[in-house]
Amino acid sequence: MDVKNKRNLILLGHAQSGKTTLAESILYFTKATTRKGKVEDGTTVSDYSFDEIEKKNSINLSLLFCDYQGNRIQIVDTPGYADFFGEVISGLRAVDSALIVVDALSGVQVGTTRAWEMAQEANLPSMIFINKMDKEGADINKVLADLKSNLSKNCVIIQSLEDPLLVEAIAESDDSLLEKYLSTLRLSMEEIKVGLARAVSKRKIFPVLAGSALSDQGIKDLLEDILQYLPDPAERNPVKVFNSTKPDEQKELSLKEDAPFSAFVFKNISDPFVGQLTLLRVFSGKLLANAGFYNVNKNLKERIGPIYLLQGKEERQIEAATCGDIVAIAKLKETGVSDSLSADKEQFLFEPIAFPEAAISASVKPKSREDEEKISDALHKLAAEDHTFGVRHDPQTKELIVSGLGDLHLAVMVGRMKKRFNVAVELGTPKVSYKETITKTIKVQGKFKRQSGGRGQYGDCWLEVSPLARGKGLEFVDKIFGGAIPRNFIPSVEKGVRQAVLEGAVAGYPIEDIRVTLVDGSYHEVDSSDMAFQIAGAMALRKAVMEAGPVLLEPIMDVDINIPEECLGAISGDINSRRGRVIGMEVKGKQQMVKVQAPLSEMFKYANDLRSITGGRGQYTMRFSHYEEVPRKVSAPIITQYQATKKQEEQ
Repeated sequence: MDVKNKRNLILLGHAQSGKTTLAESILYFTKATTRKGKVEDGTTVSDYSFDEIEKKNSINLSLLFCDYQGNRIQIVDTPGYADFFGEVISGLRAVDSALIVVDALSGVQVGTTRAWEMAQEANLPSMIFINKMDKEGADINKVLADLKSNLSKNCVIIQSLEDPLLVEAIAESDDSLLEKYLSTLRLSMEEIKVGLARAVSKRKIFPVLAGSALSDQGIKDLLEDILQYLPDPAERNPVKVFNSTKPDEQKELSLKEDAPFSAFVFKNISDPFVGQLTLLRVFSGKLLANAGFYNVNKNLKERIGPIYLLQGKEERQIEAATCGDIVAIAKLKETGVSDSLSADKEQFLFEPIAFPEAAISASVKPKSREDEEKISDALHKLAAEDHTFGVRHDPQTKELIVSGLGDLHLAVMVGRMKKRFNVAVELGTPKVSYKETITKTIKVQGKFKRQSGGRGQYGDCWLEVSPLARGKGLEFVDKIFGGAIPRNFIPSVEKGVRQAVLEGAVAGYPIEDIRVTLVDGSYHEVDSSDMAFQIAGAMALRKAVMEAGPVLLEPIMDVDINIPEECLGAISGDINSRRGRVIGMEVKGKQQMVKVQAPLSEMFKYANDLRSITGGRGQYTMRFSHYEEVPRKVSAPIITQYQATKKQEEQ
C-alpha cells in the first residue's frame, strides 16, 4: 500500500472515556470485524488479556488496523489509568498523530489533560472526539468551552467547513491564505481543506468532532476526517536520529519507502502461543519477512521469520513491512525495547524511550516455599514486558523489592504472576535501609580468651573509635608500635571490625561514617590466632558503638512534585507531616514544581496519597539524596525491638 494511503494514530484519554469502544466501533464500521464487541462482556478486540477482561479496563496497549476507502488506518489503543501510562509512552513512539477521546458529560478530566500534554510533548498533530453525545445532558458547546479553556484555544469544531469562525482560524494559520482571505473575505473549498490539513499537521488547529462510539454516531465523519486532515507517514513531523558513529551528529530521517530501512522497537509482549513478540515501527525503507536487519544498539545482525500485523491478539502474516507500518516479529533473541534497527549501510540511532520512574515499591514474599525459586524468574519476565515495573534485591534487608507506578499496577503484576506462572506472593511494605553511626569518640578493649584443654584462644586489642562526616564510610587505621600485636594478626583485627560493621550493634544495620584506630593490644605466643583476633576486633567494635552515643541514620530522598497551584498549601502541609521539608519551588507551565527532601520511610505510599490530595493531577519523581540522623522518637522503638529480639534469640 502506498505510504500516502496510510494513517496511524494513538487513542488517548481519561479512563472510561470510551477509547476501546470507539476502536471497536471503527473496526465494525469498516468491516474489519463482523461483530461489535463490548467492554462489559469482555469481547472487544483490544482488551483481550485475562486481567483486562476481569477488570473491564484497558491495561496494555494493543494494535488494531482497518481498511477504509482504499486506505489503511493503524490504531494504538491505550489505557487511561495513570498506573499504566508506561504503555502510553511506548505507543506514542509508534504513531504519527493522536486522537483524544473526551467524555461529553465529564468534559476535560485529569487523564484528558495528561494525555493532551503527552501528545504535545511528542509533537503529534491531534484531533479530539467528544464521545457519548447520545447521553442525556450532553452539551457540545459546554465541552468545547472546556477544551478551549483547559487544552488549547485552537480546538475548533469542524462539522461544517463553511463555518466563518473555522475559515478564519484556517486563514490565520498560513500567511498566504490570510493575505487572500483579508482581500476577498473568502477561501475556496479546496483551499480550506488543504489549509486545514496543513494547520493540523503544524499543530496550529486541533479539529473537534462529536458522536457516540456506542451507537456508531459520527464514525463515518471521523474516519473521513482522519484521512483528510491527519498526516500520512511521509508527511509527519520530522524524526530526529543520531549518527551511530558520531553520537553528537543529529539529522532528520528521510521518511520514504525507497530510503534505507530504519525502524524503532517500542514494546515487547508475551504471547502464550508464539512466545515473545517484538513490536516495531518502520520509519523508512522496507523489511522483508524471513530476512533480517542490523541492530544498531547491539551492533549485530539478526535474522527474522514471519512479520505480523496485529489485530488485538490475532496475528496476520504479511510479506513485508514498509514506511509507516507498525508490526510484530516473533522470537527475536537479541532485540529489545528502544533498539534502533537499520540497513547495513545506513546506521541511525533513535532517541530511547524515557519511561517514568517508579512511584511506589513493595516487598515480595512467597505464600509457599515451593514458589521461592520461581518468583525471581517470573518477576524478571514481567519486567522485560513492562519497563515501568522494576525488580531488585536489596542486599542489606535481604528483601526482593518490586516497584511500579501505583497500587493498581503492582496488583495487576501479582495477578499475572499467579495466572501465567502459577506463583502466589504477598506484597508488604519494604524495610528501610537504615544505618548506624556514633556521635562521640571512645576507646575500648576487646579481649577474647578461651581455655578448654590443649591449645587455647587469645586475642586482645584496643580500639579508638571516632565519628566521621556523612558519607565517609569506614576508615581503619593501624597505629600499633613496638610489636604489641604481631603484624600478621593486624589484618585479622581489621577483618573482625569490618564484619561487625556489616552486622551492626544497636539495631542490626550496617555501621558507617566511623574511623577505627587500632592503638594497642597483647598476644600469647601459643594461643593467639587469626580467629581469636577477628573475634576480639568484632567485640571491641560492638562495645565501642554501644558506648559512643549510637544513632540511626535514614535515607533522605530528593522529591520533585508537579502539582496545580491550588494544591500547594495541602501539599506543603502533607510534606511537613512526613518529616519532610520544602527546599524550593518553580513554575512549570500551569503547574508548580515543588522540590522537597523527605525520609524514605515516609514515602512508600506517597503515590496514592498524592493522587488523593490532587484529584489525580499530581505527579512526582524521587531519588536518593543522602543519609540523616533519625529523630529519637522514631529510632527508639526500632532499637528496642531489635534488642528484645536479639535477647530472645540468645536465650
